[in-house]
Amino acid sequence: MTFKTCYDRLLAGGVLILKIFLRGIQGFLLVGAAMLLGSSSGINYYNNTSNSNLDFTLDLNAMAMKLENDIKNDIYSAKDTFTGFLTGYGADCPLCSGHLACMSNLDVLSGNVTYEDKTYGKVNIVASSKALSCGTIIRINEHKLYSKPMYAIVLDRGVSKYNLDLLTVSEDYARKNVGRSVVSYDVLRKGW
Repeated sequence: MTFKTCYDRLLAGGVLILKIFLRGIQGFLLVGAAMLLGSSSGINYYNNTSNSNLDFTLDLNAMAMKLENDIKNDIYSAKDTFTGFLTGYGADCPLCSGHLACMSNLDVLSGNVTYEDKTYGKVNIVASSKALSCGTIIRINEHKLYSKPMYAIVLDRGVSKYNLDLLTVSEDYARKNVGRSVVSYDVLRKGW
């Protein structure tokens, strides 16, 4: 490539940039002139764009309420479903320290067998394998403890695969009331 070819290309590029710049200024001047003419003619552009339609406001409120309801329903929709054994254990079990694997600062020796979750409220505590992350929220639909679904959070370890171990007030209570049963449960939240 010769010097003249380079010079010609550079000049052509500069001319193109100058044309684009001038078109931008021209557009800016046209918009400014239109605004000046509009303000001197007494036209108020802001009033022409306002909405005094009350139905529109009600529609926005209805849409916000629907969205809020959809979000609430979504937190209770199953992300996954598993089947495993449900057993019970007490914080007083022979190998238990009274502290949970996923939350060691929570002392459960005092009979505290629930956890207050920011999203799901008061939930039971279960032990799981690492197949379910700490903080996972589950819903056990059919079980022999209550007539309603039971919500729980994984805060402890100590069982295999997709089995669950429900924390109860004592080993004696776990033996008499929870026993061992096969349950199907839904994962509502995976981990924290």
